[in-house]
Amino acid sequence: MRTTLDPKRTGKDASYLEYRLRQLIAGQDDAIGQIVNMFQMYTTGLSSPGRPIGSFLFLGPTGTGKTRLVEAAAECLLRRPSPVVKIDCAEFQHSHEIAKLIGSPPGYLGHRETHPLLSQEMLNQYWNDDVKLSFVLFDEIEKASDALWNLLLGILDKGVLTLGDNRKVDFSRAMIFMTSNLGAAEMSQIGSPKMGFARSLGKETLAAEEIERRSEKQSKTGVEAARKKFTPEFMNRLDKIVVFKSLADKDLRRILDIELAIFQQRLLAGANQKKFVFAVSDDAKTFLLEQGVDPRYGARHLKRSMERLLVQPLSNLLATEQIEDGDCLRIEFDAIERELTFTKEAEGLPIGTMFEMIDTSVPVQLGALAAAVSNEHPKINTSATASKLKGKV
Repeated sequence: MRTTLDPKRTGKDASYLEYRLRQLIAGQDDAIGQIVNMFQMYTTGLSSPGRPIGSFLFLGPTGTGKTRLVEAAAECLLRRPSPVVKIDCAEFQHSHEIAKLIGSPPGYLGHRETHPLLSQEMLNQYWNDDVKLSFVLFDEIEKASDALWNLLLGILDKGVLTLGDNRKVDFSRAMIFMTSNLGAAEMSQIGSPKMGFARSLGKETLAAEEIERRSEKQSKTGVEAARKKFTPEFMNRLDKIVVFKSLADKDLRRILDIELAIFQQRLLAGANQKKFVFAVSDDAKTFLLEQGVDPRYGARHLKRSMERLLVQPLSNLLATEQIEDGDCLRIEFDAIERELTFTKEAEGLPIGTMFEMIDTSVPVQLGALAAAVSNEHPKINTSATASKLKGKV
């Protein structure tokens, strides 16, 4: 028998992870693919024995989604909010501060009061019955002292960490991520001439070939900066080095849609507040992007723009009882006053109707949302709607 096989296909679990991450993360398909591939190797038992499941170094300009991708991957697999053991490397700029990670050796002052951040209990705290994985994030790794880098050498190579009291911590079920802004300034200069949302309004966009050329140049610049900073021993122990691309206009607009959908879900799932839905016009979205996107900072300021221009006005409307339970709002942009306008288009909508009106292309918390609606309104059968929405996942 001779049958041609397709090695590009992925299993059910890996396909689910990839689909969810592409819904939640915009413009970083290569980084998503690297995580999915490592997870696929883990689920099939082909990961390297005696080592972490995967070790990644994420490089790129600020605001491109490095930390967010790690959090999204952990949330998709472990199905709970923020299930990441996060180490802020800015707190470990001196060698003696490593004791906060591994604990003080016996005999040192404060030994019994020291609770290491990388204990086995900390790693396993987010496991569930279906997925026994740990996500460990070393944020801004370039700011850490050499002592932390040397500590990571053993973890990345053998998958084991020895604490101050000689207890062993097993990292063989952990995915380790390190983020860094090394080379970000140089990468931003490569991508800045015509890229960025505000720049593209009414102007020609870059040809696909030019964007690809700049992306390759950015990747080389980021990797070269990392090689200058870290030792060859450290770089050789990493499984994947991924350079995050500067965000294009369509990516920024997608990120805005994701943030709006998350905010809408929060409004419906929140306890002890009036529940309402809203729709944002394209012009209003363009205004939010203009105010919230800076080529130097990527999408980092977008949430602040939403809070200032959208969330705070809505809170005023709620506080003054201009919004009631079951209202449907239309949010548009007034070009003369250069501000958002809020109009009530319907009122008294049933919770089930509002539940069906939300954006289902970002199923971030649909299970929690359905449960919240069912708990507050037991007479309303939301199971069919929840099943329909979950079927899109």
